[in-house]
Amino acid sequence: MKRALTFLTIVITAVFFVAGFASYAAAQGAGLSGKVIETMDSGGYTYVHLESNGKKVWVAIPQTKVVKGQNMSFIPGAEMENFESKTLNRKFDKIVFSAGPLTSDSSKDGAKSSGSKANVVVTGEKIKVQKASGADAYTVAEIYKNKEKLDKKEVAVRGKVVKVSAGIMGKNWIHLQDGTGDPAKSTHDLVATSKDLPSVGDVVTAKGTLYKDKDFGSNYKYAVIIEGATIKK
Repeated sequence: MKRALTFLTIVITAVFFVAGFASYAAAQGAGLSGKVIETMDSGGYTYVHLESNGKKVWVAIPQTKVVKGQNMSFIPGAEMENFESKTLNRKFDKIVFSAGPLTSDSSKDGAKSSGSKANVVVTGEKIKVQKASGADAYTVAEIYKNKEKLDKKEVAVRGKVVKVSAGIMGKNWIHLQDGTGDPAKSTHDLVATSKDLPSVGDVVTAKGTLYKDKDFGSNYKYAVIIEGATIKK
């Protein structure tokens, strides 16, 4: 009898926990909808201040055109406390990092509106950068082509910095292109994370560990990415 009561208690507790979590998740989603009262672009991100029913929340998304006064909803994301944006020289008590605005497609499948393909940079510039030297050197196209065998191995890639998102999750996110790869397949743009902070337009060599199919959560998925890179001109 005692064992049965104990089991029943566990079941009831689990039910209340699941119900509470569902309510919390719904509240988080609802909290990312409202009127834009302030917005700014910096470091490859757009910061949006939303207000709904007297409550305000900051949301950061990959740089997107946002107009003050419009009503918007965003894909739920990870909330960070005491986040400091180096590029804005500003500290946020709380901010939610979202994959982007919520659309009919993204509500059905969040991966359609985010991930490596949505985060790549496409420019009209003709880029041509000479391949780095050394046994571990590859072009951007070669990285994508050989990602299976290069997974978790040290690589070196030389390319032009086309975008930098600074101070996100404690590191800088650097987009490199060398003129190789196919923009139609999103294999021309390679992201490296680093403590180093180059400028857009710099031609640099990134050395670090390659990872394939990296998932950082909130639908931020990369077919290939170089982690912990050192960046040198």
